[in-house]
Amino acid sequence: MPDSLGHRLKYAVIAPSTNTSVQPEYDDMRPRGVTNHFQRIAIPDTKVTDDESFMVMLQNIRDATMDSVDVAMTMDPACVVMGMSAETFWDGADGAERLTQRMLERTNGVPVVMGSTAVDAALKAYGGIKKIGVITPYMPVGDNQVRKFFEDLGYEVTQVKGLKSPSPMLIAHETPQTLKRAAEEVSEGADAVVQCGTNLAFAKVAAMAEFWLEKPVVAINTATYWHALRSMGVADKIDGFGSLLLEH
Repeated sequence: MPDSLGHRLKYAVIAPSTNTSVQPEYDDMRPRGVTNHFQRIAIPDTKVTDDESFMVMLQNIRDATMDSVDVAMTMDPACVVMGMSAETFWDGADGAERLTQRMLERTNGVPVVMGSTAVDAALKAYGGIKKIGVITPYMPVGDNQVRKFFEDLGYEVTQVKGLKSPSPMLIAHETPQTLKRAAEEVSEGADAVVQCGTNLAFAKVAAMAEFWLEKPVVAINTATYWHALRSMGVADKIDGFGSLLLEH
């Protein structure tokens, strides 16, 4: 007999303990019969003021990720979803591929979905997107890695707007107005807007931004959950989160 609540799919979602946006956004997108089971990567809410302190925060995540994956696997998920962003972009497309392979080794072949490659899949689903403007909560060292990833895949990154959020937890405190202004800023000259950083609560802002910008606006949480659904054969159309979940 299947799981009584997750009779279609059970997802294990791996996210930093400081992250308060991934879980509510994923749960709002969840179709009936699909369940999300969060395992936290235990990290302190360190201050982030420059590239050096950003790297300290990232190393905290790296040090604790695989232990969290091991715990999550005990509930026998059909798929593991990485509800984290920066590490999935690190060292460009090759780095993303290496991380995917390390994850698959840890999950014993259970499928893994990551934000970086999910955003690429989303952009390809729209078709014809060559130039992107990007929003992140990162310091410049993180922005440069995001730029490298997309350029490795052949996109022209017209602009990266790093918000320089002062701690991993405080990323979630960036206001909808701040995110709106950032989307407007990076949309100039771009075919689409892409947002990275899973603790930015951007999913519903992105849906609204598509209306006034009249171009795709891809929130990383929306793209990752969409890719997790579609790659596992769930084709349900979800309203309220923009064209990706509704039309693709």
